[in-house]
Amino acid sequence: MAGTSQSAPGDRGGSMSRPGRPDPATEAFLAHRNLLFTVAYEMLGSAADAEDVLQETWLRWAGVDLGTVRDRRAYLVRITTRQALARLRTLGRRKESYVGSWLPEPLLTAPDVAEDVELADSVSMAMLLVLETLAPAERAVFVLREVFDVGYDEVAEAVGKSPAAVRQIAHRARVHVAARRPRGAVSAAQTRDALEAFRRAAETGDLQHLLDILAPDVVFLADGGGVKQAVPRPVVGAGKVARLLAAGLGRLAAGASLQPAQANGYPALIYRLNGEIDTVVAVRIDDGLITGIYAVRNPEKLSHMETETTLRR
Repeated sequence: MAGTSQSAPGDRGGSMSRPGRPDPATEAFLAHRNLLFTVAYEMLGSAADAEDVLQETWLRWAGVDLGTVRDRRAYLVRITTRQALARLRTLGRRKESYVGSWLPEPLLTAPDVAEDVELADSVSMAMLLVLETLAPAERAVFVLREVFDVGYDEVAEAVGKSPAAVRQIAHRARVHVAARRPRGAVSAAQTRDALEAFRRAAETGDLQHLLDILAPDVVFLADGGGVKQAVPRPVVGAGKVARLLAAGLGRLAAGASLQPAQANGYPALIYRLNGEIDTVVAVRIDDGLITGIYAVRNPEKLSHMETETTLRR
């Protein structure tokens, strides 16, 4: 880390109280690191920014007098939330100048994430896009309260508001999210079937299987970040999306492959070109039909698809 000799545990070593054993501060941080990363990622939609938040959290935590801390987990969550909120406001300004559509950074997740249905739902690409429509404080309150079941008093401390205000924000955020989140529970099997149709269309050129499961108002979003070619604006409607996919899938060339993967708790597809990840494709499903197709192409957002990321509640 620039400007400091202290490294965040889990990155480049961390501090030790004696050979082979972390000091109490490091031990507590390591015990909750995956939880803290998950909190930051759900608030930011960016693994790179979540890692930066953890670095900042560690720097502040390393200077805390542990004798004054009653609940180390709650204290760490509070630091992480405050750092993530500050970064979320900065990200908002950065996204205003982002080239084309902005999509969350996909994560290659372990099977145990999919087994925790609530966790998988909360980190799905579809839900992260819904969370993007919340104001920063609303997003923080919703994530802490609804996903991690943090008490209102603790949430209030984390976001710097009164418990009464937090209750109002939580209610407003719940209503907002409920109106925009996928309708009904979506099984991994449904998602796999949808992506299998997508893959089959790519490999055979037969789009009929895909058309059968595209909703009339399906939306296609592609994030190239100004680095990779991508449609600059959302494409809406089954006909338009099918034509776009037909043109794009028709170029599935030698050296290219579509491989199933587990991204953000749900099945996804990785498009590789000459062995390198080119695009990650995720979908949103409502009432059995694909209502959203999300293609992440920005190379800066694909590094966390090479190795599994551990998420925890």
